[in-house]
Amino acid sequence: MLIRAGYDIRFNCDVPTPMLALLSVHPSRNKDLRTPHRILSSTDIPIYDYVDAFGNICTRLTVPAGGVTLSCDFTIEDDGLPDPASPDAVQHAIEDLPDEVLVYLLGSRYCETDRLSETAWSLFGHVPAGWERVRAIVDFTHNHVEFGYHHARPTKTAWDAHQEQQGVCRDFAHLAITLCRCMNIPARYCTGYLGDIGVPVSDAPMDFSAWFDVYLGGRWHTFDARHNHARIGRILMARGRDATDTALTTAFGPAELVRFDVHTDEITPAA
Repeated sequence: MLIRAGYDIRFNCDVPTPMLALLSVHPSRNKDLRTPHRILSSTDIPIYDYVDAFGNICTRLTVPAGGVTLSCDFTIEDDGLPDPASPDAVQHAIEDLPDEVLVYLLGSRYCETDRLSETAWSLFGHVPAGWERVRAIVDFTHNHVEFGYHHARPTKTAWDAHQEQQGVCRDFAHLAITLCRCMNIPARYCTGYLGDIGVPVSDAPMDFSAWFDVYLGGRWHTFDARHNHARIGRILMARGRDATDTALTTAFGPAELVRFDVHTDEITPAA
């Protein structure tokens, strides 16, 4: 199947403001692109990319005084299959984990393993290790947190989401990631496009989405505590320890977000 995706985002600034953006498709999906993926700016400003420590494409630019609009529109091919399940995937002993995976067991800015460790073991210590334990964590998070865009705030952590029982998709991901790490299951944060493909169309404005991966049985597996069921058409943009590593934009100065339009739609034969 083919998916058309992209965005139109505008920032206003009174003075030139440096910015870091993770608005590109992750390199792991480059081979699936069927049209060029280019970030366009409304004004002629220098923009260049580099690859960060997590393998994400990071874009550097300086928003000029008056502001800038960043936009992108591309077509990508997807297998059209739901997130795969592997119920027999086993949990590894820590000493058997690859070196590069260990960082995803540690606490991070939004994932306070020290504050939730006792809670995690009391809730999931009796659940068989591996896939079943991760499913229990996802089910708990999905049922424990109420979704709502009005619950969002940039400082909310996994501990906050657990205590307040409210949040947006990134809060669901942070809480589930933290509980997994507390149970010695490596977990990493993911962000990207997730359109209403194969599900009823939502009346909420399209947005980017957050989910997470866990390392079981020698590879990474996708889970989504916000939706709590397999979805079709995920397009990964960035992954890391938490939302700190995958922030869509980071402004080093005052920058007002005044437009934020995202589109993710299946290209049907009729279209």
